[in-house]
Amino acid sequence: MNRNCVNRLFSLVWLSLLIPGCLGAREPKQEAVARPASFVLWQLPNQTHSQMMSYVIKTTGGKIIVIDGGTTGDAAYLKGFLAALGNDVEAWFMSHAHSDHFEALGEILSMPDAPRIKTLYGSMSSLEWTKQHCYSASADVTPYEKYLEAVRRANLHEVDLPLGADFRIDNVRIEVLGVRNPEITVNALNNSSMVWRMSDEVKSVLFTGDLGAEGGRKLMDSPYAARLPSDYVQMAHHGQEGVDETFYRAVNPKYCLWTTPLWLWDNDNGGGKGSGPWKTLEVRAWMDKLAIKQHYVILEGLCRIE
Repeated sequence: MNRNCVNRLFSLVWLSLLIPGCLGAREPKQEAVARPASFVLWQLPNQTHSQMMSYVIKTTGGKIIVIDGGTTGDAAYLKGFLAALGNDVEAWFMSHAHSDHFEALGEILSMPDAPRIKTLYGSMSSLEWTKQHCYSASADVTPYEKYLEAVRRANLHEVDLPLGADFRIDNVRIEVLGVRNPEITVNALNNSSMVWRMSDEVKSVLFTGDLGAEGGRKLMDSPYAARLPSDYVQMAHHGQEGVDETFYRAVNPKYCLWTTPLWLWDNDNGGGKGSGPWKTLEVRAWMDKLAIKQHYVILEGLCRIE
């Protein structure tokens, strides 16, 4: 079988997986009344035991947007997913400089037949600041350095998004509500997560990355807090020790997106549900107080949201 046939077969396999719904999850009831077309959002499952974050969006005009991507172990899955969609990426958004968010992109850029990426967006911390606050002084080469080198070698155009940026990709509006916070050195990298809202006339999704309580409070005290309310919210820091309950009440979502593996979902360090040190069960209790229609969790597999 020649290489073109192999690539085509691989793409067909992936296309068969791009089905509505969340594997193993309940799908919200569809309204009988016709509504305008909206962008499609896929929440990709993890391919290792690790927590991670990976989303793909397809606009009504057919443009592909990627968010983060996950770990090195998630790269092959994501690469195949994008190949099935045509292997052209209009925009790639990176939330912050943690390896479970950026490693997959760095790995993909080094692979043959990597997707064609037009623009990389983010508000990433500088290498010097990241080394100072987030890595051991003895580290010769950090994962973030490897990622930055992969981006440089790929000659990938990067756009540093300012606070308040407001632009469109096809029908999708992107509003930047929070950017890196170098003055916050507690839980430093997480608190420098970019926060942005993606919306059209049908639905809105708020992405928070790994934002911590301190960064969340800063955003809540800013003029951009008025733009927080959204239909969907990506739960900060994989659903534990992220933003506080007040932040989620301000978002007032109908749906929650959890980039949370089973062990973290159940706060299970091997001794059963509730045996770990993580705060996921507490955050889940917060969300039970809100009128949440459905939770989408990566432990349930690939999710497609219309």
